[in-house]
Amino acid sequence: MGDLYALDFDGVLCDSCGESSLSAVKAAKVRWPGLFDGVDSSLEDWIVDQMHIIRPVVETGYDNVLLVRLLLEIKLPSIRKSSVVDGLKVDDILENWLTIKPVIMAEWDENKDELVDLFGKVRDEWISNDFAAWISANRFYPGVPDALKFASSKIYIVTTKQSRFADTLLRELAGISIPPERIYGLGTGPKVKVLKQLQEMQEHQGFTLHFVEDRLATLKNVIEEAELSRWNLYLGDWGYNTQRERQEAGMIPRIQLLQLTDFSRKLK
Repeated sequence: MGDLYALDFDGVLCDSCGESSLSAVKAAKVRWPGLFDGVDSSLEDWIVDQMHIIRPVVETGYDNVLLVRLLLEIKLPSIRKSSVVDGLKVDDILENWLTIKPVIMAEWDENKDELVDLFGKVRDEWISNDFAAWISANRFYPGVPDALKFASSKIYIVTTKQSRFADTLLRELAGISIPPERIYGLGTGPKVKVLKQLQEMQEHQGFTLHFVEDRLATLKNVIEEAELSRWNLYLGDWGYNTQRERQEAGMIPRIQLLQLTDFSRKLK
């Protein structure tokens, strides 16, 4: 019948870390304006640089906003409101984010839905006010646009990014139009749920199923679902993951480590 590829967006197709980090700084300034009094551009640049290092912990966009404030509290003891910050280093965030996140959400009295909405609104405003700058803060990985354009496989996008942003980047930056019904973005449910929906569609019966992701934790979630045993799983080694995660993935029989050049060839 052919091949069906379910593709993550950020970290597989598009390197959006620059844009998401800058958007998170903008959102953090709106959410906590008092904390940014006296924060100069050099400190903001440091935060954005560190965001590239800790990007592997981000699962959903609003995580970026929390990480910006956490980095700011690390640098400015006078504004600290969280008990986890004392002695915290950037490497500690990589190792312990899943423990840190619920603590800071509670101690900062934050609301997930409000942060999601804020992050989306800040992006919308940036796009409206300076579309060229927003687009230029993103880049597709080398060879990916052509691989998508000339793919013989059936392609779906399965992402925690809001669909409208993924669609805009595909059209305006990569020159690709993917039907909206093939883009499963934020709000369509966990990725394991989306993969179940895709494999159950009558039109997909007989297809060989492939899922390409850059988060090891997501692939582990798929492995835990017995219903999803038909999916071939790939960890993109060019994405937002660490050397330790790539080594761990290499020990899991179900997961294939994939390089960018091999990925582009597979789609074609």
